[in-house]
Amino acid sequence: MQFREHQLENGLQIIAECNPRACCSAAGFFVRAGSRDESDSLSGVSHFLEHMVFKGTEKRAAADVNRELDDIGAQSNAFTSEEQTVYYAAMLPEYLPRGIDLLSDIMRPSLREEDFSMEKQVILEEIAKYDDQPPYGAQEKVMALHFGSHPLARSVLGTHESVEALSRDQMASYWQERYSPSNMTLAATGKIDFDALVCQLEALCGDWQPAQVQRATPVSGEGGGLELIHKPSATQQYVLQLASGPAADDQERFAARVMATVFGDESGSRLFWELVDSGQAEVAALDSYEYEGTGIFMNYLCCAPDQARKNVETIDTMLALLRQDGIRQEELEQAQNKICSHVVLGSERTMNRLFNVGINWMQRQSYRTVAETVNDYSSVSCQDVAKLLERFPLDPLSQVTVGPLASWDE
Repeated sequence: MQFREHQLENGLQIIAECNPRACCSAAGFFVRAGSRDESDSLSGVSHFLEHMVFKGTEKRAAADVNRELDDIGAQSNAFTSEEQTVYYAAMLPEYLPRGIDLLSDIMRPSLREEDFSMEKQVILEEIAKYDDQPPYGAQEKVMALHFGSHPLARSVLGTHESVEALSRDQMASYWQERYSPSNMTLAATGKIDFDALVCQLEALCGDWQPAQVQRATPVSGEGGGLELIHKPSATQQYVLQLASGPAADDQERFAARVMATVFGDESGSRLFWELVDSGQAEVAALDSYEYEGTGIFMNYLCCAPDQARKNVETIDTMLALLRQDGIRQEELEQAQNKICSHVVLGSERTMNRLFNVGINWMQRQSYRTVAETVNDYSSVSCQDVAKLLERFPLDPLSQVTVGPLASWDE
């Protein structure tokens, strides 16, 4: 296993975790463009642009893109988050040059007006569908409540109003800025001939023109507040709570995940035994998420409406005990075993390593081996978790609840 990196003169970074024993290859363009990089008037443009990238280029029609991916048997897709847009494919090593040619080409899409108008309707239907199915957009609403004027308050999908008003020229300007080679990384994992990869990308991408790209990374506020959204058609009550947590470059992110696993893993955690196993809730979980400059803890509760307030009070009591007493040694060891097993087993898949290597590089400009990650989780102590809770006490909480309750006092 060997890590290699190279940067083209225009700023495009090329990184690879080369494993000569691997049976497949994976590659993807990681673009530093997400909902936090948008303005209110451009809300949703990153995700919309992700769709448009597959609608054809000067060399290929949309049908050609899909056909060529099928021809080489690639498993491919894309996704947009708050901080990145990622286009990726996994394939047999002998087809990697064809895959790289295709991925590089679609990074320079045609953005035809007729495709734009048609895809806009697809996006609007996606927004409507998302708002009309559980948990009814609650995650976006609690992010907006918690972050307020911070860029992370913006929804990845955008709003019906922002997408409806978006023009093709606005998207083209956004693409021109955010899809600068200096704002992108090509990551590859598995069986990779790195020198050949660099030569190919130099030929395909070397003439891409760079642009000045900046990202605002303000420190988020403390959050807080309660919002209740009455959804009479819902059969369950959904409660999401956010609190501040470690940022992506904060070493305490490892203790944060250990603590979240102890308290709110989907199985075998304190929340599971107290609320799910006992039948008081369908789901009760806590996760940690890291971003540039900030992070969050997210509580997610799904239960019968008449149990919602009681369950939230139980969670509040459990959090108070967590802050007071911390975690036990046996809980720590169980959480570390869960996390480390997940890390190691996931690393057996080339595609998983692509995401780990690529996103880690985008967030921290560094490479981490599986062993280094396992060591960092294994090194967390009960005292580390106690220090974490002093700094991030999961209080105050921003809370959004969606469901048939018309009042939180019911």
